[in-house]
Amino acid sequence: MTEAVEYDVVVLGAGPAGENIVDRTRAAGLSTAVVESELVGGECSYWACIPSKALLRPALARADARRVPGLAEAVAGPLDAEAVFAHRDYWTGHWKDDGQLDWLESIGAHLHRGHGRLHGVRTVAVTGPEGEHELLTARHAVVIATGSRAVIPDLPGIHGARPWTSREATSARHVPPRLLIVGGSVVAAEMATAWQALGSQVTVLVRGPRLLPRMEPFAGELVAEALREAGAVVRTEVTVEAVVRDGSTGPVTVVLEGGEPVEGDELLMATGRSPRTEDIGLDTVGLTPGGWLDVDDSLRVVGHDWLYAVGDVNHRALLTHQGKYQARIAGAAVAARAAGGSAGAGGVDTGRWGAHAATADTAALPQVVFTDPEATAVGLTLAQAERAGLRVRAVDHDLGKVSGAGLYADGYRGRARMVVDEDRQVLVGATFVGPGAAELLHAATVAVAGEVPVPRLWHAVPAFPTMSEIWLRLLETYRG
Repeated sequence: MTEAVEYDVVVLGAGPAGENIVDRTRAAGLSTAVVESELVGGECSYWACIPSKALLRPALARADARRVPGLAEAVAGPLDAEAVFAHRDYWTGHWKDDGQLDWLESIGAHLHRGHGRLHGVRTVAVTGPEGEHELLTARHAVVIATGSRAVIPDLPGIHGARPWTSREATSARHVPPRLLIVGGSVVAAEMATAWQALGSQVTVLVRGPRLLPRMEPFAGELVAEALREAGAVVRTEVTVEAVVRDGSTGPVTVVLEGGEPVEGDELLMATGRSPRTEDIGLDTVGLTPGGWLDVDDSLRVVGHDWLYAVGDVNHRALLTHQGKYQARIAGAAVAARAAGGSAGAGGVDTGRWGAHAATADTAALPQVVFTDPEATAVGLTLAQAERAGLRVRAVDHDLGKVSGAGLYADGYRGRARMVVDEDRQVLVGATFVGPGAAELLHAATVAVAGEVPVPRLWHAVPAFPTMSEIWLRLLETYRG
């Protein structure tokens, strides 16, 4: 080890969450180092959000165009896969992080390339690309932002089958004739949409009763219906027992419960995520390696007043935008505590919706699934609200019956739901499913996070003719 280098804050992981806490601590005047073993920008920039949306955008734009009279005939042909891949490669920076490095330098952050591990309290040991060693110490905080990785279930034959994970699915350079997808999550639904549109014959095998199980039931049902209409096969309540690959480049066969074979050319396992915490030195500070990190609402690891965890590693919300939100909250908390603040004494506000509490993780969590139709939600589903003991009412409306939706696309199909806390007369959740529905989400997020009284929502007038008029229809239905 060389002589230790001291900073105010040391961050493990330079993905979106790590970058955002670096930004906030630097803005507060704290010296900050960030340690990254792969590309600065993390999973989202190179193997998840950005490349997946670059693959999906042409599919969704074509689907929308095909529903517009006078335009449908002009987009009847197939997508140009090579052009789509080139666009994706541009948005990932061709898997180089030069632009991200320029940003880090511009804010005065210090990047240490290599693998970082905790080495006791407020200390991080870094092993560089050439085996060199550094020791970093933190005056105020160490922040773990190492993210998560795809889980490959331990099935007979799985490793020899060389399955895709989300990384391969978003970075592949050829269109497989037949793509098998195991899982019912967001990754499964989005990649089924993208690759079916690019020319694959997609088969989705879902263990549970529907796609998108964490959303309102109608969301997964509408997405599955559209996938089937596009030519994909969606099967629910099936169990995969084994996987067999024929040689090094031959087809892959998934064996279902009862021995039924399903054959494809590539296999994507979209079966969950696990935290990247198995080799970051958690044992040196009394924590269990490989597990999710339990944090309080200010994102401090429970039992440690100097250690924070933001993003996927704390398992509060495995969404990029939520990890960035947590990082902003944690950065503010680190800065306030570094300045001598404490709850009730120096301006650290960890109360509900306080400046140093990530309340939205549980009360106003937004999500968009970029399928056709788009599925969007914020806050609680009806079932979640009822399990939480709230006295709630769900109000539903056909999104396609709003003038703006009818103008958006012929034969528009969609659905909207708001979940109202009857005792407080505020929204605790909302879901919109339909083409273009993603743009409805932020208004709902503001209503839920702001706890806007339902009577006040009558004064939020949507422009005509937009799909936002769905708010009037929901409110009219609620009033009866």
